Amino acid sequence: MKIIIPILSLLLVSFAMNAQGADPHRNEGSAITGMISSEIKISENFNKMDKPNETITIKKVWTQDEENIKATINTLLFNAGNYNITKLDAMVSDNAMLGISRLKDETWSNSEIPINDFFESVKKRERRPYIEVPNSYDILITEGQVALARADCILYRWGIPERREINHFTFIKDNWEWKILNISWTVVDIPVNKKTYDLEVFARGYAQSWSSQRPNFVATFYTENGSLTINKGVPAVGRTAITQSTKAFMDAFPDDMVVAFDKLVKTKKGTEFHWTLTGTNTGPNGTGKKVNISGFEVWQLDQNGLIKDSKGTFDAEEYSRQIKYGVEN
Repeated sequence: MKIIIPILSLLLVSFAMNAQGADPHRNEGSAITGMISSEIKISENFNKMDKPNETITIKKVWTQDEENIKATINTLLFNAGNYNITKLDAMVSDNAMLGISRLKDETWSNSEIPINDFFESVKKRERRPYIEVPNSYDILITEGQVALARADCILYRWGIPERREINHFTFIKDNWEWKILNISWTVVDIPVNKKTYDLEVFARGYAQSWSSQRPNFVATFYTENGSLTINKGVPAVGRTAITQSTKAFMDAFPDDMVVAFDKLVKTKKGTEFHWTLTGTNTGPNGTGKKVNISGFEVWQLDQNGLIKDSKGTFDAEEYSRQIKYGVEN
């Protein structure tokens, strides 16, 4: 018993410390949702044991409700980064409140606002794309009906971290779906010396912007005179031309287009950004057919990490076939 009790104490303390850390199992290949399990690793030198540095792994498997709540949080963050007010409004209660506590110049300031007033204020702002990346989640569910959730996130723009936001949510289950009653979060700016460019986050943000129905968002990932060429066609040069080129795809899939980031591959020709587009062709003269097509772009980046030149490739023949007959046929 003298040995068992200290070990149990160690496990509990280590669990509490690691619960605040990063979730090593979030799915980098998904535009919206994450994996459903996480691990907490505990390493300790146990005296008088054959394996003094043995690592004990405790694996947590999320319940279905917890998985659904994580997916809801990720979808909300995705829609928020794209300023999709319509989809955000459908996810929250009509009477939801927002609370924000921000640290600036070593002083905390608080504000609270009804969600609908917040949405109206967002419509009047200059909108710049961002992606909020969750590092960890804490979820507490009562009777399968009410839940409290915490998501520790870093907000990035164009691959550069700007601030840490710890988001707190209150959920209630309505017709078997989790609806958000309230949202509050703390905001702490990232120190200048910690603002390090992350190419993978840049790629994820780029994919998210392609899913935004805001073609100008995609253009902001390019240099002012950047170039986008699709399937060896005429290059779109400059942000205005890139916006128009992107808009053609968004117009074809106005309701549900999602571009998922699959992977990055470094090659001699440049950085390959691999993607998968899914959506329903309901735009002008649309067929109503579902499409699922993959491709990649070869990037040349400038010194700030923006795209100077992108050459995109996908199977145009298969894309046309799916537009006509659907992915299932």
